[in-house]
Amino acid sequence: MEFMGTLLVYGCGFASGLVCGLYTARRSWNSRRGTAPTPTPLPDPPPPPALPAPPDARGAHEAALVAVAQSTQQALLRPLSGDLGGISIAARYLPAAENVLVGGDLLNTAHTPYGLRVLIGDVRGHDLEAARLAAITIGCFRDHAFTTPDLVRLAGLLDTRLAAELDAEGFVTAVLAEFAPGEVRLVNCGHPAPLRIGDRLESLDPDEPGLPLGLQPAPFQQRVRLASNERLLFYTDGLIEALDARGEPFPLDERVREALARPTLDDALGALHALLMTHTAAPLRDDLAMMLCQPGVRAVLPSVPAIHGPGERTGEWA
Repeated sequence: MEFMGTLLVYGCGFASGLVCGLYTARRSWNSRRGTAPTPTPLPDPPPPPALPAPPDARGAHEAALVAVAQSTQQALLRPLSGDLGGISIAARYLPAAENVLVGGDLLNTAHTPYGLRVLIGDVRGHDLEAARLAAITIGCFRDHAFTTPDLVRLAGLLDTRLAAELDAEGFVTAVLAEFAPGEVRLVNCGHPAPLRIGDRLESLDPDEPGLPLGLQPAPFQQRVRLASNERLLFYTDGLIEALDARGEPFPLDERVREALARPTLDDALGALHALLMTHTAAPLRDDLAMMLCQPGVRAVLPSVPAIHGPGERTGEWA
């Protein structure tokens, strides 16, 4: 799009220069003809026919940028299902339908030497700048997820990268997750806590709420038991902030647990989406990204807690 914009500017400049050049050449030619004894003035030419107003180049350019941003976002957050590193996953992105151009929801995975890693986040705002920051966040995650052993350090790298891009009011909420045999490790930076789905529905809130990325958070790592018959739902705030006609938010209750316990992960997300639409009885007002994960193989759990890693506070299984 920058290339097309530059081409348009250069094209307009060339046309203007060409017209000015022809006008100057004509005046010079007429002045040389001034040696004639009695030049006869020519009648004024008739006015050219009215042309239709040129399209708003700026508006067309912005519309094209929006279209590209929407296509890019949908490609990054496309529906996904399959198996990565022994973890079955299914993901969906549900865009808002009410006066929102593009959103800042982001979702990505990386099959690393440390296990499957997941990033889910939400950039403050709903515009082209939010989409740009979402792309930067995903890019930084992809750059460092394969070489950074510690999730807390990875969160610090994301924070440093985003701090250089965000304005004074900007931030990005995020959860980083790493799947290991029998457990999942979580670093939460101001984002809605994942849900563990088993015999009951549990919100895996950190001991202390953390600051979002871009605000110099000091997060710590949680270690949470996750058996092969349990699932984990990552989501953005479009789920819990979806309101019904009375202004009540979507409840995370037993119906949600039953929906997320459907035989396949794709069916489970479909059932959750249906519950959400029944609750709102209207199009979503905010974007929603979701990923449902389940270990594929039951692992033997260690008999003693692992040694604390950097920034890790929880020494017992949750």
